[in-house]
Amino acid sequence: MQQKIIILDFGSQTTQLIGRRVREMDTFCEILPYNKFPHNDDGIIGVILSGSPYSVYDQEAFRVDFSQFVDKYPVLGICYGAQLMAYCSGGKVEPAGSREYGRAHLKYIDTNNPLFKDFERNSQVWMSHGDTITALPEGYHCIASTDDVHYAAYTNSEKRIWAVQFHPEVQHSLQGFQLLKNFVVDICGSRQEWSAASFVETTVKELKEQLGNDRVILGLSGGVDSSVCATLLNRAIGKNLTCIFVDHGMLRKNEFSKVMDAYKGLGLNVIGVDASEKFFSDLKGVEEPEQKRKIIGKNFIEVFDAEARKIKDAKWLAQGTIYPDRIESLNITGKVIKSHHNVGGLPEEMNLQLCEPLKWLFKDEVRRVGRQLGMPEKLIKRHPFPGPGLSVRILGEITPEKVRILQEADDIYIESMNNYICEDGESLYDKVWQAGVILLSSVRSVGVMGDERTYENPVALRAVTSMDAMTADWAHLPYDFLAKVSNEIINKVKGVNRVCYDISSKPPSTIEWE
Repeated sequence: MQQKIIILDFGSQTTQLIGRRVREMDTFCEILPYNKFPHNDDGIIGVILSGSPYSVYDQEAFRVDFSQFVDKYPVLGICYGAQLMAYCSGGKVEPAGSREYGRAHLKYIDTNNPLFKDFERNSQVWMSHGDTITALPEGYHCIASTDDVHYAAYTNSEKRIWAVQFHPEVQHSLQGFQLLKNFVVDICGSRQEWSAASFVETTVKELKEQLGNDRVILGLSGGVDSSVCATLLNRAIGKNLTCIFVDHGMLRKNEFSKVMDAYKGLGLNVIGVDASEKFFSDLKGVEEPEQKRKIIGKNFIEVFDAEARKIKDAKWLAQGTIYPDRIESLNITGKVIKSHHNVGGLPEEMNLQLCEPLKWLFKDEVRRVGRQLGMPEKLIKRHPFPGPGLSVRILGEITPEKVRILQEADDIYIESMNNYICEDGESLYDKVWQAGVILLSSVRSVGVMGDERTYENPVALRAVTSMDAMTADWAHLPYDFLAKVSNEIINKVKGVNRVCYDISSKPPSTIEWE
């Protein structure tokens, strides 16, 4: 039976990060809304309660029935989770004199407590809360303090409860991973059996049982998720898998032919469809971003459906949906707050069952599975690329000429990143999460080329660092690299006379511009 840690989400921005940290310990975990604790699951070995934007005494604050898991499993409360357990058990939580945010150091640590095994004195942690615990319930005692937070951590050994008012999941808590490992491995008893190899072995077996001799259709995008999904399915069912790769005309330069060649090298049965003329025709004159997305989405389904109908006896549609897609699409009350292309449902008329073999994986796990399957690094390391393609990187109406300009500029940028090798031997491309060029086609910029004034388009370079795109920071690219790329784009791409660099983070900005 597969062991698992249940992470109850109270709305923290870092809940996914807790999950990623647990998975890094080769331990399976499941992130669930705070009010959806699973019953009759014999695989549960421990429970983690996340942080929250609320105060425990707010009228709308999220509450949970602790009897579902306290005294049954080891429990770790983080920030709000720590305050909620203390508050509901008779302790006191009050507004702090000032917001406790940023780096702090544990001046007192009970290193005999299993949660702090191998911890160093004065260990740095990261605080982010406006309230603080001022009194613990009866039977609970303090196991760590900072200068400003007396109850930085506490425990109730009889009830197997541990709690911290800092965030061990973030990198600024320098021994945070050690703390989580102490809880997951030592306290909860994880056997650490969740790995790429075990996932491939188990999933291939499950796919064979689930699909039998049925035919399966998969829509390929050229991205990591759908490519790994296809390779995994190909190992399970071989010739019964048919992949469809639709070119809507807004892929990167020569992307269609490059990706088709890569897929053939993997032994996949792929049908390539060039539908660019239809997409450009339907997008003519459209400037509003959401309308552009809807047109592209509608056309993709129509083209895909027309091609899929040619495949007789198909019973399944496979998708490269990954775990963050599903988490982002539901908030903790179960309401849809973000529509993803992979979780929006199937057209009813297709009459196909859905197969999502990667639905439990984070992006880095998908890449590890790809390597386990023997896929080429060039496919595994590809940056995320939006489903609507370059259309969300062109402000204003989409035309073939604008796509050509953006493709040329983007190609120079991405190839330059691949060719720029840093001191540690890694390319600049591999150091960032996602990069691309945005064409500000609704703006004209004055310039001088030779002895003539020009009125052409500016472009913006975008590069971000991230873990799973939930949050992202702009990448601090080297000045010499930016200078070289800017000069090359302006000199080689007709229609561009100015290059800018986007230094916005997410939030408040998004990674894409539309």
